[in-house]
Amino acid sequence: MANNIIFYFTDQQRWDTCGCYGQPLDITPNLDQMASEGVVFDNAFSPQPVCGPCRALFQTGKYPTETGCFRNNIMLPSGVKTLANYIEEAGYETAYIGKWHLDEPERNNSDAPVSGAYNWDAFTPPGVRRHHFDFWYSYGACDKHCTPHYWKDTPKQIQVQQWSPEHETDVAIDYLEHVNPDKPFSLFLSWNPPHSPYDCAPQKYVDLYDAKTMPLRGNVSTEHIHQHTGENMDMTEEQLRETTRGYFAAVSSLDDQFGRLLETLERLDLMKDTIVVLSADHGDMMGSHGLMAKHVWYEESIGIPLVVGGADLPVGRCGTVIASPDFAPTLLGLLGLETPACMHGQDRAQDIYTCATD
Repeated sequence: MANNIIFYFTDQQRWDTCGCYGQPLDITPNLDQMASEGVVFDNAFSPQPVCGPCRALFQTGKYPTETGCFRNNIMLPSGVKTLANYIEEAGYETAYIGKWHLDEPERNNSDAPVSGAYNWDAFTPPGVRRHHFDFWYSYGACDKHCTPHYWKDTPKQIQVQQWSPEHETDVAIDYLEHVNPDKPFSLFLSWNPPHSPYDCAPQKYVDLYDAKTMPLRGNVSTEHIHQHTGENMDMTEEQLRETTRGYFAAVSSLDDQFGRLLETLERLDLMKDTIVVLSADHGDMMGSHGLMAKHVWYEESIGIPLVVGGADLPVGRCGTVIASPDFAPTLLGLLGLETPACMHGQDRAQDIYTCATD
C-alpha cells in the first residue's frame, strides 16, 4: 500500500470532457497519460449532483438523511467524522486547498462578517468545523475564478489576482515541497472551474478551440434552454457553442495544472509512493435536454470522471459502478484502512485490482 494520497476534484466537470472517456478533442492530455498508466472507472456517478451535498457524500461516506446536507449551504455537522478524521487517526498529515462549501454562509449570522464573506461564502475557523484538516487554504463558496480569495487560520482575507486553479496549484506545490518526511500525507485539492461562469478561462486556453466546431451532444436542444427550476437561459446555437468553448477551455486549464502537480510529484520522488485520484462533484448539462448546470438525474449531470493512478496500481479499466458515497471507504481501502461501520458507501479498492485486467 502507498503511504500518501492526493485527491483532486473539480466542480461541474462531466466525464465526457476527458480523452480517456472518448472525447476526441485533445483536451486532457495529462489526465489521459495518467489514465493510460492507472485505472479508469467507466461507471462513476454523482447521485446528488449539487456542490455541497455531493462534497458531504464523498467526505463522509454517508447519505444526506444522516448528515442533513441535502442541499447547498447547510453546514456539515461538527460531530460527523470525515475522511480526514480517520486518515489523521492513522498518522497522516491532512491538507485541504480550494473550495470547501461544507460550512454555513456567514451572512446567516451577521450582515457584516469580519472576514468579509458575502452571499454563500464563509471563513471556516480552526477547530471542529474543519473536520481534522490540519493545513487549510480555503473558502466557502465563491465563483470569482479570476479574482479569488482564501482564508488560512484568521479571518483576514487573502485576495488574489490570478486564475484560481493556477493559484491553488501553486499553494499545493509549495505544500508538497515542505511535507514532513517522517509522516505520510493526504492532500485534498478542490478546483472550482469549470463551474460557471463559463467565460473566465485564460485566453490561451480559449484560443485552443473554435466555437463553430465545438462538439454538442446529440440530445442538445436550443429551443428553450433553462435551469431545472424553470429560469429562462435562452441561447442560440452559436451562443451555446461559445459557452461550450469556455467550458472546455476551463477543463484544459485544469489539465495543465494537473500536469504541474504530476511533475512535482516526480521531481520530489513522491509518485512511487503516492496514490493520485481525480474526480468531480458532478457534471453539467450544457444544453442537453434544453438544460444548463446540474441538479437533475440525467447522465450529463450525474456522470463524472474517476481516474486512479500513481504508486503501484495496475493498469486498466474498471466497470464496477461507483458513486460519491463510495469514495471515502474506497480511499481508506486504498490506504489499507478499514471502512467504518457507520459509512453507507462501499469500499471499491479491491475492484481496482480485480477489474483492472478485465
